[in-house]
Parts: sequence; C-alpha cells; structure tokens
Amino acid sequence: MAAHRRVEVSRPDKELFPGDGTHAAITKADFVDYHRAVARWMVPHLRGRPVSMERYPDGIDGESFFHKRAPDHFPGWIARVQVAKEDGKLTMPLCEDAATLAYLANQAAITLHPWLSRTDLPKHPDKLIFDLDPPGDDFDIVRWTAFELRGLLADIGLRPLVMTTGSRGLHVVLPLDRSQTFDEVRAIAREIADVLAGRHPDDLTTEPRKNKRHGRLYLDLQRNAYAQTGVAPYSVRARPGAPVATPLTWDELKDEAIGPRHWTVHSVPERLEKHGDPWAAPSRNRRSLRAARRRLGELFGG
Repeated sequence: MAAHRRVEVSRPDKELFPGDGTHAAITKADFVDYHRAVARWMVPHLRGRPVSMERYPDGIDGESFFHKRAPDHFPGWIARVQVAKEDGKLTMPLCEDAATLAYLANQAAITLHPWLSRTDLPKHPDKLIFDLDPPGDDFDIVRWTAFELRGLLADIGLRPLVMTTGSRGLHVVLPLDRSQTFDEVRAIAREIADVLAGRHPDDLTTEPRKNKRHGRLYLDLQRNAYAQTGVAPYSVRARPGAPVATPLTWDELKDEAIGPRHWTVHSVPERLEKHGDPWAAPSRNRRSLRAARRRLGELFGG
C-alpha cells in the first residue's frame, strides 16, 4: 500500500541492478520498497513539477529511454499536466504522492528528472542549478569548486544548497522566488559563472566545447531553461550499487570520504530516518537574483 492505494509490483523478483562481486542484486520489489521508504521526503521535491522518466525495463544493463509523455495505460489517479512545447503540447505525469512514486518505480523508472519550475508558473524557475562534474575522475576539484562557488554566492547575498548527483559530481542549487524568467535567471547565472571562472582561469571554465576546456572543470548552466530538468533529490542512478542523488549539508561536503556515489538505496532510508532532509525547508533560502546581480556588479564591475 502507498498513500491508501494498492500498487501491485509486477515481476517483483526481476533484477533491475544485477549483483556482482561488490554489490548485491536489487530486484524490482527492492526498488519499489526503497521508494516507499523515502516517499515522505522525496515527493515534496517532485510535487507540482512535470517529470521525465529515465526507464530501464530490462534493468540497468538493458536498453533505456527517456519517457516524457504520460502513457494512456497509466491509471487515472496519476496526475497529469499539459505543457507547451515547440510544435504543440505534451501531457506529462506529475508525482504528487507516494502511490505515484511507487507506481513509477514499478515501471522501472530508475531516475526521475523533474522540471526546475512548477506547473502554475512554468516559465519562472524556483531553482537555479550549477552542474559540476569533474573533467576527469578526481572529485576533489568538484568539492573545491562547490565551496568556491558557495563563497561567491554568499558574497552577493545568496544561500545555495548542495547535493551529490549519484553520478559523477554535485549540483549547487539556488532556491528562487519565481520572480524572474528562465532567460533572466540564466543570464545572471552566466555572469556569476564568468566571475568565478575569471578568478580561477587555470581550473574553471564556462566553455561549452570540450576540446576548448583543456582539463578545466566546466561550470555547466545548461539545465536552466524552460522544460529542462535536474535529477530529483533521492532519485536513484542507473549505476552499479544503485547510488542516490543526495542532498547534503555544507559541513558534510567537507568530509573527503563522501563522493558523488557515497549514498545508495541501502543507506539513504536510514539516513533520512535519523537526520531528516537537509533541504526540507528550502523556502528559507529563496531569493530574487536582482539584488544579487547588483551586488555582483558592485563587487566585480559586472
């Protein structure tokens, strides 16, 4: 049962994450159980946002695809929203409750990717994401960059959050008050990134072309646009061991033992039960970027 609805698990013994010498196999039943366990923390990060599903019907070693449209076979109790796209409209699912989360897990939607805006103001984001991945395999440069970025953002009056992506890097996230459009937000984010890259030109870059980066970490802002997405907090990634995108405190990020895939489906439920969600009250951090832009110009002549 989930949210007073019965969600049947089809083929519960099917392995979505095969076992190997390091990791135990994770079945579809295990995967649905994980989502039931974390639903009360995860659903608030999804509610009100169109969701794209990264599905692996035959497990993570099989074929995968991104699924944006709400299929006709989805039950009627799953909420939907019609969104504008370049050539018309698209009906997408919303994940409003624990039952929907369990249903999507049973559909082998390994990773959920919600929009950065909500359905009532789809062109006004309530978050800005700086996506930080290492240029190689060294996570230390990502950790260092996140703290440098946090310092710059604090200097201009902003209070960022941080999350492991469960893949290779971190997301540094700014909660916004939705007073600005995606175009306005992305322009300000670019100014911030340019200042940070200018401070550390040997280590950081805003150059989107890989052959122009020369081993520097790319300050990626491309998620900050209408209909673009970011991995949901507490969503699972299609990697061995089932790592989870996990919000952190900034003090936790100082721990060099914590990398991008540190937390998994096995450890996250207990973490949440013991410590709760570090992002449980993002409204305390929500800001307009207008004052921050003025402050950036005062400090750096932007």
